Order: sequence, then C-alpha cells, then structure tokens
Amino acid sequence: MQRRQVLIGGASLFLAPAFASAADLGAPAADVLKRDAVAARAVLPKQAPKAELLQVWTGPYGGVPPWDKVTAAKLREAILEGIDLQRAEIKAIAENKAAPTFANTLVALQMAGEPLDRAMSVFGVMTSNIGSNEYEALDTEVSPILSAAQDEITFNEALFKRVKAVADGAAAAKLSPQQTRVATRRRDAFVRNGAALDAAGKAELGRINTALSAAFTAFGQKVVGDERGWTVIPTEAGMAGMAASNKAAAAAAAKSRNLDGWVIANTRSAVDPFLTFADDRALREKVWRKFVSRGDNGDANDTNATIAEIVKLRAQRAKLLGFEHHAAWRMQDTMAKTPAAANDLMMRVWAPAKARVAEEVADMRKIAGHDIEPWDYLYYAEKVRKAKYDLDQNELKPYFELNNVKQGAFYMAGRLYGFEFVKLAKGAVPVFHPDVEVFEVKDKASGKHIGLFYSDDFARPGKRSGAWMTTYRAHSTYDGPQNVLASNNNNFTKAEAGQPLLISLDDAQTLFHEFGHALHYLSSVVVYPDLGNTPRDFVEYPSQVHEHWVLTRPILDGFMKHVETGKPMPQALVEKIDASGTFNQGYATVSYLSSALVDMDLHTRADPPTDIDAFERDSLARYGMPKEIVMRHRLPQFNHLFTSDAYSAGYYSYLWSEVMDADTWAYFEESGDPFNPDIAKRYKSIILAPGNSTDRAEAYRAFRGRDPDVKALLKVRGFPTS
Repeated sequence: MQRRQVLIGGASLFLAPAFASAADLGAPAADVLKRDAVAARAVLPKQAPKAELLQVWTGPYGGVPPWDKVTAAKLREAILEGIDLQRAEIKAIAENKAAPTFANTLVALQMAGEPLDRAMSVFGVMTSNIGSNEYEALDTEVSPILSAAQDEITFNEALFKRVKAVADGAAAAKLSPQQTRVATRRRDAFVRNGAALDAAGKAELGRINTALSAAFTAFGQKVVGDERGWTVIPTEAGMAGMAASNKAAAAAAAKSRNLDGWVIANTRSAVDPFLTFADDRALREKVWRKFVSRGDNGDANDTNATIAEIVKLRAQRAKLLGFEHHAAWRMQDTMAKTPAAANDLMMRVWAPAKARVAEEVADMRKIAGHDIEPWDYLYYAEKVRKAKYDLDQNELKPYFELNNVKQGAFYMAGRLYGFEFVKLAKGAVPVFHPDVEVFEVKDKASGKHIGLFYSDDFARPGKRSGAWMTTYRAHSTYDGPQNVLASNNNNFTKAEAGQPLLISLDDAQTLFHEFGHALHYLSSVVVYPDLGNTPRDFVEYPSQVHEHWVLTRPILDGFMKHVETGKPMPQALVEKIDASGTFNQGYATVSYLSSALVDMDLHTRADPPTDIDAFERDSLARYGMPKEIVMRHRLPQFNHLFTSDAYSAGYYSYLWSEVMDADTWAYFEESGDPFNPDIAKRYKSIILAPGNSTDRAEAYRAFRGRDPDVKALLKVRGFPTS
C-alpha cells in the first residue's frame, strides 16, 4: 500500500536559514554545552553498573550493541538493575539543594538512565526481531515494571517542581531557543502524563498505566502467535498463476517447516502475492480468511477481550486527566491538535475514495462475471490493470531484486543528501542474527563517519510482521557527539539458495519508505535527545516522500535491472506504470482510511465498547464501508493501536503526512529535476536535520514558502481536486 497524508495550519512564516546547523537552530555554544554537561554529571551519583548489558558499548564506530552477549536472562538482570540505577539518579536530581537550572535539572534528566537506555535498545530488538518464548516471557514480566518505573519519575513532585521552575523562568534565565523548547516540552509532558494530579489520582493513574503495559504486551504476543501459522498448498495446481519467484519462496517456506508442497505464511508479504495472482478462488478465500482473522478466532490468541480492556483503561485515564476521551488526550502534541481536524481531512478523502471503489468493482465484475468478494479484489484488479494498461505486476518483479533495490536506495541518499553506504565485512561488528547486514554511513564529500545502518530483511518465526525502522542510538551533541545506529527491518521470504529474491514494486516502495525514516535520523543535527522525535503526524512525512524516487530514471537505469537480461526497465514500461499510477487507488485508500476512521471512532468515545467485533462492524457500516474490501488492519490484529499508545487515535497520521509528502514531491517535479540539489539541501537542512528543535508546521512553511496544499494529495491519488 502506498502510505500518503495534511497539514492545516496557522502560524507566521518561520524563516529558517537555508542550510541549518545546530547553532542556526538556537542551540547554545559548544563551551556552554560542555559546561552544562559537567554540571549535570556532578549532580548524578557515581554508579558503576554490574550487569553486562548495562555497560557502555565498546568496539568500533563509537561503540556498538553487544548482540553476541545477549540472552534473555542477562537482559532481565540488566533491566532490573538499570531501573534501580535510574531511580537513584532521579532522586539525586529531585533532591538537589541547589536552585534548579537548565544544567542541573534538564541536562541531568537527559543523562539519567543511560545504562537502562542501552539495555532497552537491545530489549526492543530481541522482542521484535527474535521473539522466542524466553523473550516473550521476559516482555510479559518486565513491561509492567518499566511502566511503573516511568510513573515514579512523572509523579515525583520535587522533580516536577524543578522542571516547571526552569521552564517558567526560561526567559529570565536567558535560555537559548533549544534550551527553552526542551524545558517547556518536558514541563508540558509531565503535566500531560499526570504530574499535577493529587496523590490519589497518581495512584490510580499508576494502576492504569501498569495494566495497560501488561495488556499491550499480551496483545502483541497473541498476534505474533497467529502469524506463526500458515496455509499449506498441497499441489502445484494450487499455485497456478503465481510467479516463479513466489512459487520458489513458498516452496522454501514449506521446506523450512519440513512440509511437502508450498506454504503461504500468515503474514502480509506472503499473503498479498497469493491473493493477487493465485487462480484458485477457493484457496484464495482460505488464505484470506486465515489472514484477516488473526487475533479473532475465539482461542488462546484471541485479542478481543484484551482490546476491550485497553480501550476501557484508556478512557479511564483520559477522564482522570481531565479529557473527554483518549483521542483528545493523545492528540495534544500533534500537528492536527484535535480529532475534528483529523476527521475533516479523512472525510474529505473518504467520499471520493468510495466513489472510486464503485468504479473499480464495476470494471472487475465485467471480467469476473460474478460479485467481487474481498479475496477477489486484488486478483481481478490485476486483470483490469492488464486489460487497461497492458501491465502485469509479474512483468515488473524481475527488475526489483532485493539487493539492487537496496543499492538504489543508497544511491538516492547519496545523490540527495551526500551519504555513502559502505558494507562491512561479516564479523566486523556483532549482529543479532546471521542474516543482518551492516553498512557504515559516511559523508561523501568529507569522508566523515555518520553512523551505522543495520539491515534485517527476512521473515522468521517470532519476528513481528510488517516493516519498520528503529534506532539503537540517535544523534546528539549535548554531552559530546553521538553517532547514529539505525536499522531497517523487513519480512521478505527468503528465496532458494543461489536464487535472486525478487520483490514487488509495492515492496520496493515500502523499502524506500522505511529507509526514509533512517535518513531522517542520519541527517540529524539535534543537540538534545529530547528534541529528536517529531510529532506522530509528522514522522511519516519524511519516510513517505522517499517512496517517489523508486521509479526515477537514474535509479532505474543504475539499479533496477532485469535479473536475466541485465537491462534497465524500458521507458515504455515506466510509462505504463505512470499511466496506471492512480489505478486501484480506491482500494488502497479505502483499506487504509477505514482503519484510520475506526481508530478515531473507537478513541473518541467516553464510554468505549465491550464487544469489539460488533463495534468494528457497526463503525464500518456508519461510514458506508464497501463490502468488497476489508480494513487493512482489523482491530483484532491492529498492532499500531494496541501494542502501545504510539499510533492510537493517530493512524490518520499517514494521511496527514501524505499531504506534505505529495506537496513536496510536486515541488521537486515542478523544478524539472527529481534530484534538484538546491531543494534537496533545503529539505535536509530544514525538514530532516532539526528533528523537533523547531515547530514542524513553521519548518514546512520555511521549506515550501506556504502551507501544504491538499490538492497535491488528491491529484496523486487521482481524485477530483475541487
């Protein structure tokens, strides 16, 4: 699916410098940073961590995670000790007798918990990318403990008073713009998370947060449990219509499970190709039903009761904090600000998307000769695509060999932003799985080291589904320069040994999307870690825009070459893709947007539902969901919403970000050069590099000279713009 989204906004134009440095963004001078770091260190107790996984990372490239030393038992030991060490540091900051200053309070808070942060970086990878029974048990045990430890910090009255004093006195203390932003955002986050509640309120909020943490863990593990399943296709006739590369991957999946025949794993990367190309309608339905019923089978992995508990707890928390519902609480620190603003955008797109679905279904019925069911949609859409545009998706796959696609992404990063990616030899640094490749990232012009990029491309039992980006270490300079350790994680099914792994155009765009997240972090000039993360409805924008470069001519000519002929994709085929660019956008938009609408519907209720399946059905009926399409993420498997609060009342953010993405791509296109060096430099310096050091709405205006135009999004999707 193409992930595309809107900024509607108000504030005066922010005239940032053309090429921002940390100093340009209002950071204090180097000598001030050094002085503040020394003062902050003096506040913190001198503690020597005992656990192996709490130690400062050693080795090359500024130190790297010791993946070769990780076990679940060692992680448990590290996390529990790390919480104790952090608790002692917070106590020292809160009980400091000296008057609160930015250095002895805010900088010290940035430093507090560094050993625990290292352990948690490892913990996140082992639970997401490895996910054995041992790590699931560890996750279940420590998640509530970690939640309670965070609440201890938020509910510390003495600490909050110090933070508030620094933020309220920022002007009098002549804090720099970045220091002021750090202090005020910390103060506001404390309030938003319950620091101003009375003792009884804090106790109740602590109970809610601990229960939520346990429920999030349980939900994620249940979905992964269902995704460990598969469908066996016993005869080759059942694979009729599938590309040779897909058949080979399914055969390899069967072999890896010691099964005969072909296996369609219960993950999107395996299911979607089958639904798109397999001729056997009954088998398509079987595979589809297994996939869309993840978490909804009335067994040990059923998530409905867990969801009901999560939404009940969220509603209780919102009410306790003085908000009408969870969405109102969750959206304070976003660009949209309110559910109404997000809904306005979604409904503007929903109507034309549904109208387009009706047209798409009519075209498919002419070919199928029967009503279109959800397991038919992708299959007959391909037939229509072939008929209308003489374009077969299987015709494209030989041009998208996985390693070549990655090299194309690296070329894009070099051409736009001056990055160079150099593959490290096996064993140069530890990795958490033999499949992981590691690349050093350098500045091409100066040769300066920027960081490492870890690439984990393949599905495995226990690994969570989908594609995502994470960092093990982000850039900052407040306590000396820190380089970036970034990773991309995919779920491609391995090809047979010695065979090329061919992926779809959609997969290639997804790879560029996640790589865009990595480029965001690798471009950072952020001084303080607190300013590294942007609002949820901005964070997808820098990733989504990079999808557009997949089909640019320099990348096609240099990297997307046919695996058999070695020739680049001919322009005639590119023109077919361009001509069909808005094809099936009804399906793509409705499947995504229905999930976003139901998310917002669920989280704008003061009294949340208890029957989750019934709520999903009723919500979709109210929106007039076409019967031929299912939500991209049904509630029982909606990891975005129920493994954390991160995307709850926030799945709309892909659409919000797509408005900026589409408008930005239009900017490059209008210049006549998709690699326009001046626009690329400004994009890097104003949009990517500052993180959240400046207001992101103002930053967009500085980059584009105006607010983004929603018409660019409608045009990209082929919908009416009036």
